[in-house]
Amino acid sequence: MATSQTRQLGKPAEEKFIIYPLQKSHRCACLTFSKVGAVILLVSNMEKSIRFYRDTLGLPVKTKSKDWTEFFNNNTVLALHPAKKKSNLKTGSGMLVGFEVSDLDSTVKRLNDKKVKFFKKPKQEPFGKHTIVQDPDGHLISIAEIKAKSVEGFDLLGLIGAE
Repeated sequence: MATSQTRQLGKPAEEKFIIYPLQKSHRCACLTFSKVGAVILLVSNMEKSIRFYRDTLGLPVKTKSKDWTEFFNNNTVLALHPAKKKSNLKTGSGMLVGFEVSDLDSTVKRLNDKKVKFFKKPKQEPFGKHTIVQDPDGHLISIAEIKAKSVEGFDLLGLIGAE
């Protein structure tokens, strides 16, 4: 329970803070996630999406079945799973998958040769070169050649310059 006691913490006089008493009987119920294990994309057509990620982007297949395909061999995997209702697929809004490459120019050339749809044309950014492409369902795929780490570290592979 909060007390009515307030104190000033180096702030202007008009700002006051409520002090909450520590409850020693409660242990931290913090979740302890160690890493992102998988990024899972719901797709409308598994075979078409598998071809895009395997053949067009060149991602190595880890496991493949009718209802589940994983790419990469260790750490975080990218997984595809069929959407139950294709009309409920919401793509291109609020989420994208980000990859780093060593040479964005040659990557862009190969993607152009394969007629990949670009959401954001390649552009020089403060952190390096960046582009965003779309998969067959419209999921956004960020691809960046990082030259310098972002000071903010937040929108490094996001929609920088896509607005």
